[in-house]
Amino acid sequence: MGYVFSLVLSREITEDEMTTLKAGCGGAVDFGTDVLPTDAEVTVTRMDFDDAVSPTLADAIDAALAAVTEVSDLSVSELTVPAQPAGAEEGEAAAAEAKEPVAAGVGTD
Repeated sequence: MGYVFSLVLSREITEDEMTTLKAGCGGAVDFGTDVLPTDAEVTVTRMDFDDAVSPTLADAIDAALAAVTEVSDLSVSELTVPAQPAGAEEGEAAAAEAKEPVAAGVGTD
């Protein structure tokens, strides 16, 4: 499992636009329909990502947003990012880095 997030687009997209978005996102996306968050009567496209390729969540989101800008007259109306699972190796390394500066300053004058 990779970085999980969703984009709700400003409108429904065509098959050609879907192909363009898949290419820009590396294919790690599922498309569905949703309603516009500000108007439940407007049907829009929802993109659900599970990106196992990008090095960070920010990189994954940036790639998705960049792909959307490649399609004319299309924008993102909503970004949803649920809590992300932390890998044991990443979590332990980050915890060690965070503790090191604090421990280095303890008991020194």
